This record gives sequence, C-alpha cells and structure tokens, in this order.
Amino acid sequence: MSALILLSVVLVVFGMPTSLLWLLGRRAGIPSWILVVFLLAGWLTVFTGGALSQRAQPTLFPDTSPCYGTGGTPVSQYFPPDSFCLHADGELRTVNGATAKLVFWTAAGTNFAMAIAAVLARRRQRA
Repeated sequence: MSALILLSVVLVVFGMPTSLLWLLGRRAGIPSWILVVFLLAGWLTVFTGGALSQRAQPTLFPDTSPCYGTGGTPVSQYFPPDSFCLHADGELRTVNGATAKLVFWTAAGTNFAMAIAAVLARRRQRA
C-alpha cells in the first residue's frame, strides 16, 4: 500500500508538471530539444535550490548538520538559496560552497535562456 502511495506522489509531484509543460510546449510548436533542456534545467534548479537552502537544517540527522558542534543556529534563505550558521557573536557563515551555488545559477540561467529561445522559436515559426 505504501508503494502505491509513493508512486502516486511521484506521479503528481513530478510526472504531471513535466507532462503538462511538455504538452503545452508541443502544442505551441516549440522544438523538442528546447523543451528537454528546459525541463532538465528546471528540475536541476529546483533540486539544487532545495538542497542549498536546507543544507544546514538538522532534520534527519542532527549530528551531520554543519552547525552541529559549532554552537551555531541553522538559518535558511530561500532565494537566492543558501544556508547559514548563526553564531553566538552574531555572524552568519554560509555552509554552501561556491561550486554548489554555481550549479544552481548555471541551471537557472539555462532555464531562463531556454524560455527566451522558446519565444524566439515561436516567433520564427509564425513569420
């Protein structure tokens, strides 16, 4: 029974938005390669942003939180996604490295570029 619930959740959370965007894009006449890149970059942006903003939170394993043992309190920022440890002296120190932030911003930029490319392809198709 729990496998069926998990499958239903995966279908609703990932399958339906992906298929809806795919069908709307194909109906609008957007090339398939733009849709594929847009969807992959979109999901990468969502997952990377979620991971970056929740990294300091000790939800499942408190001992593995970067703030554990430093006396810091975890703080999340959702846009731009980042996690911090608030220390006793009032200083916020990030727990995410530059590489993870680069992955997020590259995926977000690619997503934005594919949206512009879709508009241009649509205009070119109408002309």
